[in-house]
Parts: sequence; structure tokens; C-alpha cells
Amino acid sequence: MFGSRLSSRGLLAAALFFLASFDVAHAAPCQFEEQGEGHVAEVIDGKSFRLSDGSEIKLVGIEPTGATRAERIAALSTIIADKDVSLRWGDDTPDRYGRQGAMVFVAPSGTLVQGLLLSEGTALVSTEITDKDCAASLSAAEATARTAKKGAWAGSAVIKNAESADDILAGIGRFMLVEGRVVSVHQSGAVTYLNFGRRWTRDFAATISRRNVAAVESAGMALKSLENRRIRVRGWVEAHPGPRIEVVRSGQIEVLGGN
Repeated sequence: MFGSRLSSRGLLAAALFFLASFDVAHAAPCQFEEQGEGHVAEVIDGKSFRLSDGSEIKLVGIEPTGATRAERIAALSTIIADKDVSLRWGDDTPDRYGRQGAMVFVAPSGTLVQGLLLSEGTALVSTEITDKDCAASLSAAEATARTAKKGAWAGSAVIKNAESADDILAGIGRFMLVEGRVVSVHQSGAVTYLNFGRRWTRDFAATISRRNVAAVESAGMALKSLENRRIRVRGWVEAHPGPRIEVVRSGQIEVLGGN
């Protein structure tokens, strides 16, 4: 009788543990719609790989930081080479290169690949994640590497100084983090400029088109309030003619402090 009662209690405890684990797993960040699973056959570059069925997968939410293609491949290979993975994302439409975007989880642990790369300092949070909980989780992983000075964060080259326009211009077409004090917030036509210098045609600026202002200010950050504040901006660098980063959502701007 005692053994039977103990067994019943054990089964009940196991059932409760399973349910709790189930709830936690489904409440975790970046748990988007299931898009399938497969076995990794080849790592193509720092953010894409090929499954054994021939389909190509692109890691969403990050940009690799490796100095060379070989370094980027090595960083991703360490995590997923010859592993089974599961895919989650809200859209299974391939990009123009035929790659399916996804949050990728290593089986059977369920560890998020993007989170591992970020926490090791071999990737940066990109600008494409709109889900706030997922974006916060990825940012926390990146902050872990930054605090520990791991990977790319071991040096000072990751974040560019907004006052060094030529240095930023050298990275045209690349994903970059730029930090500095906003000298002025100026609107011209349908575009708002966060100017980091007085020479508007030469110095670095972040630009926000009118259609994106609401999305950028959705976190309670009014653009005008950024004047004379130190901020960090992330995104793809363009030249118009000075270096520019277009901001389309609030996650691209991080307020660092006061004047």
C-alpha cells in the first residue's frame, strides 16, 4: 500500500514537472511558428547552412562579426555542424537567394543558435526582430558577451565613433554599431535626422522616414528628446553623401546616458 501511494505521488510529481516544463518552453522568447526540422549537412557562411534535404536556412535576428568568412563559418560550425535542428519563424517564404529564414534550435537541448553566437561575441543583434520579448532576449545575450569582453567585444573595433565619419564611410554596405552624442534633431521634408555633427552633408546621421516614426517611438522614446543625448545606433551604413544609418524601429537606438 505504501509503495503504491509513493508511486502515485511520484507519478503526480513527474506529471506536474512535465506540465511546468511544457509551459516554460512555450513561454520562452523566440518561440515562433514551427517551420520544420532537419540535419545540418553543410555550413555555408556565418549565418546560413544547408540541411541534408538540400534546403538552405538563414539565421534571422543576427549579423556575424567574424573578420573573415572562414572565422564566421568556424563559429557557426562549432554549434551546429552535423547536428539535428528545429526551425521556428513566422514566415516560411524564401529570400531572393532561396534561403528560408528561421530561429534555429539545436536538438535535443532546444538551445537557440542565435543566442549562443551572440553570447560568444561572434554575432550582433540585427534590426529585423519586431517581437519585443525575442528582441530583448537576443539583446541580453549580446550584452553578456559585451560585459565579458568575449569574441569581437575583446577589442574596441565593434562600436564606431560617430565623430569619425571617414571610419564609418569605410564600412559602406556593412552592418555597424555607431555611438556618439546627438548634436541636433532636424526634420527635412519626410525625413527626421539625428545629426551627430554640424556638417550635415559630411558627418554621420541616423535617418527616420515619416512612415517609420511611430514604430521608432513605440518604446516611449520621442525623437526630439534624443537631442544632446549619447546614443548607440545599429544598422546598415549608406552614403548620402555622408555616412547614414536608416532607423525603422526602436530597437535600433539605445540611449546610453545624459549629455
